[in-house]
Amino acid sequence: MLAAWGAAFWPALAAAHGSRLGDIVVDHPYATPTPAGARTGAAYLRGLLNRGRQPDRLIGASTPLADTVEFHRSSRDGDVMRMRAVDAIDVPAGAELRLRHDGDTHLMLVGLKEALRDGQRFALRLRFERAGEIEVTVWVQTPRAGGTHRH
Repeated sequence: MLAAWGAAFWPALAAAHGSRLGDIVVDHPYATPTPAGARTGAAYLRGLLNRGRQPDRLIGASTPLADTVEFHRSSRDGDVMRMRAVDAIDVPAGAELRLRHDGDTHLMLVGLKEALRDGQRFALRLRFERAGEIEVTVWVQTPRAGGTHRH
């Protein structure tokens, strides 16, 4: 029975990855592949959880693969979707945020130094106002839902 459970559970473990920094849990950082020559890309977090009693804020990010990392939020302005840079991403106490490819908030990788290829992994350093800094591993993957971010 244990062997059957392990065989069923192992693929889920292999597909999931994340990191913890104090009360902050970063679940499954990922990016979508980019075409050759693309100068921008996007990174996402399946979940960003604050298990603490105090709010925190994601205030910075960096990666060796891009000149800068910006936080972007999309919003509807009439019939048009607009994407704007924001200074920080609030992470309320006890909340879980989803920064996914089909959502409204993501990390924009500006000045890519190389295309992002399916299966590639790269380091991303996240800086939180309270919790401090953590380096996570981003997996480049084509989203299962078949969608890409609405740029």
